[in-house]
Amino acid sequence: MKLSTKVAELTAIIEPAVAACDVSLWGVEFVPQGQRSLLRIYIEALPEELAQDKQVTIENCAAVNHQVSGMLEVHDPIAGEFILEVSSPGFDRAFFSESQMRDYIGQTVSLRLIQAIGQGDKKRRKATGKLDSMDDNSLTLSASDGEVFHIALSNIDKAHLIYEDM
Repeated sequence: MKLSTKVAELTAIIEPAVAACDVSLWGVEFVPQGQRSLLRIYIEALPEELAQDKQVTIENCAAVNHQVSGMLEVHDPIAGEFILEVSSPGFDRAFFSESQMRDYIGQTVSLRLIQAIGQGDKKRRKATGKLDSMDDNSLTLSASDGEVFHIALSNIDKAHLIYEDM
């Protein structure tokens, strides 16, 4: 889940603009698509608002869109045209850092790995299961079939929460 240099640059520009709108930045995706790139920003309610069950509103998204658009015009970090999307991370949220995953220990996550794990014909680059534990270097995941995976955090390309209606 290492950020690309471009995403790190965009995050540094975007984060203050998001904070000015009284929400927090959950993550940034940048997808170059030829002449028109896509910049997707995920915002989350501030921790004290989350504790009161307040969520991101369409008004929050519109305010962030307006604020970030101004910052991007001034700094001009994207060559050519781009589409700017602002949204909540949603129930099936992508994780942009290992620290975000720590809050979801005990819940089901899906991982796409950089290098395959497992033995023989059971090698895989995708793993889904309950996030049992994490330390500074790895995590433990229990699949629904009982298989347990110990995965280095440095081997995770992408991760997201699997929403389970309780």
